Amino acid sequence: MYPYEVIFGMNLYDICLTVAVVLVLFLADRMGVYRGFSVKLQNMLIFSIIGAVGLGFFGAVFFQAIYNALETGTFVIDVNTGMTFYGGIIFGVVGFLLVWFVLGKRLCKSDEPVKKFGAVADIAACLIPLAHGIGRIGCLTAGCCHGAKTDAWYGISMCYGKTADGTWLFEKYVPVQLFEAIFLFVLAGVMFWLFFKKFGKENTGRFPLLPVYTVAYGVWRFFIEYARADDRGATIVSFLTPSQLVAICMVLLGVAYFLLWYFFRRKTSENKAEEVTTAETNEGGVPSENQQ
Repeated sequence: MYPYEVIFGMNLYDICLTVAVVLVLFLADRMGVYRGFSVKLQNMLIFSIIGAVGLGFFGAVFFQAIYNALETGTFVIDVNTGMTFYGGIIFGVVGFLLVWFVLGKRLCKSDEPVKKFGAVADIAACLIPLAHGIGRIGCLTAGCCHGAKTDAWYGISMCYGKTADGTWLFEKYVPVQLFEAIFLFVLAGVMFWLFFKKFGKENTGRFPLLPVYTVAYGVWRFFIEYARADDRGATIVSFLTPSQLVAICMVLLGVAYFLLWYFFRRKTSENKAEEVTTAETNEGGVPSENQQ
């Protein structure tokens, strides 16, 4: 599916994925240090990402096999048939969360993993679109534009002949992969700017970045589906493609995460306000309930 081998049997798509993983690991470590993670938590972050990437790869292959089975009626696991980003990220995220919350407390011997999860979610909001964008650059080497095969490097057009008056004819396709890579790089840039410049080292009580990513990409992916050159068919909802259905789920996920963040932030603020009021009352000479 991905031609143009470059070195050691690796094609440009393989190289892009390798670069993405290495870059994500490096940046995640630096961003963890920036947000004040302990050494144990930094190590757990790195190993959690490695585990999530591995599980995500096999999850993507499995997800692709299910998709092919729905289309062809035959379920076959084949790593060379392509991968599905959504399947990979679903399996990867589930694996990461299991490590972070189930094993994290034991590995760090503290509740730091739970307290720092908001910062981890912000890191993910920056790194996922960056890695996804690099992967999309690799996808351009497939010589296709989401299924519409061409001879063009970017899958933009394919010359197939001349008319009687000598005019060249082209089958034109919208280069969705290229447009999506550009969008993802821009989105990642905005996320990094918010992470390092806007919110600073301590973003306690600040707006979370994860819903910004999921909502922005979900809306983009929903509408970019109309520019695809192939037909992925309908889902359980007849007027939506599979990617559009997942895009809607991403938007809903972002909204749900924001509502949970807002609820817990408001609850924490109320508890702190109550503690301050109680402390001021006690300092003023009014006995507390325990003193009474």
